[in-house]
Amino acid sequence: MRLTVFGATGGTGVQIVRQALDAGHRVTAVVRDPDALTVRHEALEVRVADVTDPRALRPLLTGREAAISALGARGNAGAGIASAATRAIVEAARDCGVRRFLAVSAAPVGPVPEGESLLIRTVILPLVSRTFRPQYDDLAVMEDLIRGSALDWTIVRPPRLLDRPLSREYRRVVGGNVPKAHSVSRADLAHAVLAMVDDPATVRQPVGVAR
Repeated sequence: MRLTVFGATGGTGVQIVRQALDAGHRVTAVVRDPDALTVRHEALEVRVADVTDPRALRPLLTGREAAISALGARGNAGAGIASAATRAIVEAARDCGVRRFLAVSAAPVGPVPEGESLLIRTVILPLVSRTFRPQYDDLAVMEDLIRGSALDWTIVRPPRLLDRPLSREYRRVVGGNVPKAHSVSRADLAHAVLAMVDDPATVRQPVGVAR
């Protein structure tokens, strides 16, 4: 499959690129700084582009079968990039006839799953939401843009991300968040995202992923 990956130099993005190549896909990695992506492969094309400009993205999506976005702000000061880029990606994908689009969001943007403890519901989650409000507000706008599109989208919502090896022992919930699970490795998240690319059960659904 021919995939275009946005946010390819981030912690999750590089895992998506690496695992997609290992699985035999051809990957176009869209980056700001090509030197920041250390992955090398004959099936990898690295392209520099302004991810907020749909005209710049059309050549990077033409002929591809799916687009994956792992874009996100590295801190509250950078909030806004996820929604701005998604607006451009959705427009470019529509113009190029790319139907499948998967985007990484965050668990706090979705509903609190049943079964969470009182401490989590009343203290931890509100504190996290306040601390990272600009980023979550940006992701909420991103999700609205995706849901309002005609694409075959999937919104993936992980909780806290960890730099740990691939375990394949994560859980997922289609239509909600994973209960009583508050972290997942970036490697497992990437594995889950790639597994959803051709999974019809996840089309036009938010999907929680956690271990």
